[in-house]
Amino acid sequence: MAVREYIQKVTEIINRAYEEQTETISAASALLAETVEKRNNVFVFGCSHAGILAQEVFYRTGGLAVINPVFYPDLMLDTRPVTFTSKTERTPGLGREIAERCGMKEEDLLMLHSVSGRNCVPVDMAVRARELGVKTVCITNLAYSSSVSSRHPSGKRLFEVCDLVIDNKGDIGDASVEIPGLPEKIGPTSTAVGAAIINAVVIEAVEKMLNDGFVPPVFMSANLDGGDEHNAKIFDKYKDNIFYM
Repeated sequence: MAVREYIQKVTEIINRAYEEQTETISAASALLAETVEKRNNVFVFGCSHAGILAQEVFYRTGGLAVINPVFYPDLMLDTRPVTFTSKTERTPGLGREIAERCGMKEEDLLMLHSVSGRNCVPVDMAVRARELGVKTVCITNLAYSSSVSSRHPSGKRLFEVCDLVIDNKGDIGDASVEIPGLPEKIGPTSTAVGAAIINAVVIEAVEKMLNDGFVPPVFMSANLDGGDEHNAKIFDKYKDNIFYM
């Protein structure tokens, strides 16, 4: 059954992505932990479906309160027509403007997600961030990205302009399952695998902070007794590092 094949494949890819990149994920976690401990700022960005990871890790039960998503209206899935997102993410220079509007500064951290890594916006954003002294981590698909040309004027893809690169180990084109009679593959894996990867980075960063004697700002569910009070204290303490309120 195709659905069983898909579930097995997602599970296998998550395991392979972690097992083959334990050191890289640990290095990304160390950057995240250091950034939070020093009271610098953390940002996460992606275009259209890649931006789902930015929504996954902010204002989230069990997540770090100081992770700030970067949303640009014409790059989000509620844009109509949604095909406009594909045009917008190819616009040279726009990523630089988005990076500058965020208020990123030296020693901040930017995590980017782009499966193909070929379009202008994420590449420009990473380049501008590094010019500002911001540390950059990307989640991408190295096999996919290496098989396509860049749409950026520099000819660079995202994995070529970031400090740390985490490979989502997906298939070229992202879809993963073949069904007889259908010429196209079905079942993309990047969102499920990417969510596992970025949460792994957060979890290990929290563990590192605790080992350093630093209590990280982790949200409780607002639906648990005491959750609102706990979260309100975090918002007050970290108001200078939280930009989504």
